Amino acid sequence: MSADMHQKSPSDLEKKGEIYTPGDTPVSSTVDLFEDGSVDPVYQAKAHLINSALQEMGMGKYQWWLFAVAGFGWFADSVWPLLGGLILSPAVQEFHFNGPFLSLAQNVGLLVGAVFWGFGCDIWGRRWSFNITLFLAGVFGLAAGGSPNFITLASLLAVLGLGVGGNLPVDSAVFLDFVPGTHQYLLTILSIWWSIGQLVADLVAWPLIANFSCAQGATTCSRADNMGWRYLLFTLGGMTLFLWAIRFFVFPLEESPRFLVGRGCDEDAVAVIQRIAKSNGRECRLTVDQLRAAGEAADMKDSEGGRRQKILSESSELSVKHVRALFATRKLAWSTSLLIALWGIIGLASTLYNSFLPYLLASRGAQFGDSSYYITYRNQVILGVIGVPGAFLAGWAVEQPYIGRKGTLALSAGLTGVFLFASTTARSSNALLGWNCGYVFFSNIMYGVLYAVSPELFPAKDRGTGNGLTATATRVFGIIAPVIALYANLQTAVPVYVSGALIIGSGALALLLPYEPRGKASI
Repeated sequence: MSADMHQKSPSDLEKKGEIYTPGDTPVSSTVDLFEDGSVDPVYQAKAHLINSALQEMGMGKYQWWLFAVAGFGWFADSVWPLLGGLILSPAVQEFHFNGPFLSLAQNVGLLVGAVFWGFGCDIWGRRWSFNITLFLAGVFGLAAGGSPNFITLASLLAVLGLGVGGNLPVDSAVFLDFVPGTHQYLLTILSIWWSIGQLVADLVAWPLIANFSCAQGATTCSRADNMGWRYLLFTLGGMTLFLWAIRFFVFPLEESPRFLVGRGCDEDAVAVIQRIAKSNGRECRLTVDQLRAAGEAADMKDSEGGRRQKILSESSELSVKHVRALFATRKLAWSTSLLIALWGIIGLASTLYNSFLPYLLASRGAQFGDSSYYITYRNQVILGVIGVPGAFLAGWAVEQPYIGRKGTLALSAGLTGVFLFASTTARSSNALLGWNCGYVFFSNIMYGVLYAVSPELFPAKDRGTGNGLTATATRVFGIIAPVIALYANLQTAVPVYVSGALIIGSGALALLLPYEPRGKASI
């Protein structure tokens, strides 16, 4: 080691994310994503040490278990919003309601869930939110299968959405809080669970709805002749409860050390890091004294600079300070605003298209003579399979030089929009299916990157709030989409043109993001 390395001061090392102990070599050197003083300096100094401790222990058993159980949230977020489209035709046939109202009820629940759990996990912590959201989805998914009428079905799916809406805002924050900076790309690959959820839902729906539904065009449709969509709800609800049981009883989730540091609980944060290190069979050199020394040095320097701000969340009271922190500087405010806009635009476009994809396939298929439930849901399974490899391609692309998160998001969004436009040229059912395969493949890449880059661009102490804001944006526009569908002719290509234009425009917006997380550690 060169002599100048030994001459660095503790504060110099803290800036680079290195753990400093006199006479020791630094553990690691990481590049901070936020280099413009936009984050509270005391929190930032401590977060650097947390990052280095996680980097020192590496990607171990605890993080790989977390990759699995956090993925359950992606699974649920895929299965349950998709379910509204899967059960739409047989449910309409039995209850005789206007289809978009079911999507509207779901999205109202998803909106409330995104706001409540997203903001809440920055106030009372991640652990309870992480478990309760999945539990709600499972319980009310099962209950919805017994619905005697449309009002009951819509109400139960809305409450189900309260749980599902909080899954991704909370789960992405949890995973990023524990993973080493060198493995942040795994947050993108977590979208494989989203693709698996889509595939599982389609595989279960195919035989159940094709074989246990009223004949299409039948004048009467009784409950006994139309049990397929109910069996689907029972199956997916039970599956979700099983995944919750694994989370709650098998995996001992620790509270986020970054959340604890943000509240000033340094001893608890170090204890969590030490338990994770022990679980991974590694040693942890981080101490409470190091965290306190780093915070005191940063506070002293900040006081000398005349700023002396304190925005650590040391209480569990509801306030707007987490929101203000995301707009603390012009650059951070621009980043947050763009992310909210991206989520809102893509939410409007994708919900408008995806919510009625089975209906669109069936109605267009009718023109080609193959509108049966069997063909419709077989096509859904094909689309589910196509989406799976997209997660791995996304995980590879986001780490490539000159492309990164922003480039991958822009390219995948642009290609998603192109395939949506191309689908309007279909003159056969198979041609339409082919264009939709391209759409699903690239949209899964787009969502995989979007789900990852958003929490990366928010400081951990405000990450739940940031995720809540972006999720709220997409859910608000998700509510608008079925309202538009109520007054639009879905048998024309107009919704497809609108969706395609919006998604291509979102790809252009992605290039304007001021931060590129590739090669940098989120704090």
